[in-house]
Amino acid sequence: MAGTGVFKEILEGEVYKYYSDGEWMRSSSGKAVNIVNPTTRKTHFKVQACTQEEVNKVMEIAKSAQKAWAKTPLWKRAELLHKAAALLKEHKAPIAECLVKEIAKPAKDSVTEVVRSGDLISYCAEEGVRLLGEGKFLVSDSFPGNERTKYCLSSKVPLGVVLAIPPFNYPVNLAVSKIAPALIAGNSLVLKPPTQGAVSCLHMVHCFHLAGFPKGLISCITGKGSEIGDFLTMHPGVNCISFTGGDTGIAISKKAGMVPLQMELGGKDACIVLEDADIDLAAANIVKGGFSYSGQRCTAVKVVLVIESIADELVAKVNAKVAKLTVGPPEDDCDITPVVSESSANFIEGLVMDAKEKGATFCQPYKREGNLIWPLLLDNVRPDMRIAWEEPFGPLLPVIRISTVEEGIHHCNASNFGLQGCVFTRDINKAMLISDAMETGTVQINSAPARGPDHFPFQGLKDSGIGSQGITNSINMMTKVKTTVINLPTPSYTMG
Repeated sequence: MAGTGVFKEILEGEVYKYYSDGEWMRSSSGKAVNIVNPTTRKTHFKVQACTQEEVNKVMEIAKSAQKAWAKTPLWKRAELLHKAAALLKEHKAPIAECLVKEIAKPAKDSVTEVVRSGDLISYCAEEGVRLLGEGKFLVSDSFPGNERTKYCLSSKVPLGVVLAIPPFNYPVNLAVSKIAPALIAGNSLVLKPPTQGAVSCLHMVHCFHLAGFPKGLISCITGKGSEIGDFLTMHPGVNCISFTGGDTGIAISKKAGMVPLQMELGGKDACIVLEDADIDLAAANIVKGGFSYSGQRCTAVKVVLVIESIADELVAKVNAKVAKLTVGPPEDDCDITPVVSESSANFIEGLVMDAKEKGATFCQPYKREGNLIWPLLLDNVRPDMRIAWEEPFGPLLPVIRISTVEEGIHHCNASNFGLQGCVFTRDINKAMLISDAMETGTVQINSAPARGPDHFPFQGLKDSGIGSQGITNSINMMTKVKTTVINLPTPSYTMG
C-alpha cells in the first residue's frame, strides 16, 4: 500500500513529506495541499505546502550538490540510475495505486506507466554513457587561411540545476523523462510535481533515495502553484526548465529569461483519413488514440478529418467500437474513467453544449455523472464550433468531413497547436507529401499519434512547445558545449 513498508518514512500522520537534502521533511508552513480523488471527489491524500524560503534552501543545496556530482564518473552515475530503475519496478504496485487514486488512471495502465518509467531510466543510463563519453577534436587548418596551429577539444558539460515540472496525466513517466537525462548529464534536479500526481512522484523519488544518490542532488518540493510556482520558475538558481503541461508553459517562457527551456504544451492532433485508407485500421486507431485514458493525453486524436465519400463508413465503424468501451472506476480497469477534476469536466461540458447549439450530430447521448463523462463522438462538426479547435482533454472526439486532402491539411495547419498528426492511406507517396505539408512535430502514418518509444524524438511546433524531447535529445538539451583550444608555436601535421 502507498505510504507503508519502504515508503513509511515519506508519510507522517495523513500528510506526505517533501524531499530535500536527502531527507523527508515537513514544511514550516504547517499547511497542507489536498489531493482530491477524481472518482470519489473527496480528499484522498495531502502533501506539504512548501514556502518560498524552503524553495530557496532547496536551490542552495541543489547548487552545492551539483558541483560534486559533476565530478562523479559517468559509469557511477549510470550505476545509480540502474539501481533506481530496478527499485521503481520492484515497487510498482504502491506507486500504481497512487496513480489510480490521484488521477483515476486505470489500474493496468498505471502499472504499465511505472514499468515503462523504469525502462526509460535504464535506457537513459546506457545512452548517456555512450553519448557523453565522446567528444570532438578539431584542427584549425580545415578553415581557409589557417595553418594547423590550433587543436580544439570539445565536450559536453552539465548546465547546473534543472527544474522539472511534469503534468498530471503521466506524473511518473514524464518526471523520470526529465530526471534521468538531467542526472546522467551531471546536473542536480529539483522536481515540482503536479498537485494531482504529487504522491505518485514522491513515491518515485523515494526509489532514487533508496538507490543511494548523494544528498541534495534530487529534491521534490510540493505546494500551491499560486504560492511557489512563479517563484520556482523565475528563481536565479535555476539553470534549465523542463516543463510539460498547458498554457502555463507559455507564461513561464515569457518570464524565464536566459534559461534553456524544454517544453511540451499540448496539441490538437489531427487524423486525416483518405479515400484509399484501410477503414478498419483507421477506426481502431481513432478509438484507441481518441479515448485511451479518457482522452487525457497530449497526443490523443483530437479531430478526425475524413474525406466525405468514406465518412459514413468510417463514422459507423468508429461508433461501433465506441459502443464497446467500458465506463467506470479506474480500479475496475475501465476504458473510460473519471477526468481529473470537476473543472476539467465542466470545460468539456462547455465544448459539448457549444457543439449541440451549433448543430453537431451526436452519435451518442451526452452523459455525465460527477467527473465521469461517457465517450462521445460528434459528427458533422464545423469550423465555427469550439471543439474544432480547442483541446478537450477528455473523451470527446469531433469528426469534420472534408472534400479534399488540402482542406484537411489547411485545418490542421490553421491550429495554434502543432504537436502531432496522423494520416491513413495505402499510398506511401501521398502519405509522405501530406506529412511534409503538416505543420506538426511528428506525423504518424497509419497509426494514431503517440509519444514513444521514449527514445524517439518528441517535439511540437507553434504553441505546442519549445525544443525536443526523447532520451538523446533531452540529454543533449541538458548540457552545453565546452571547448579547450591548444595553441601550438608552429604548425604540426600528423605524419608530416
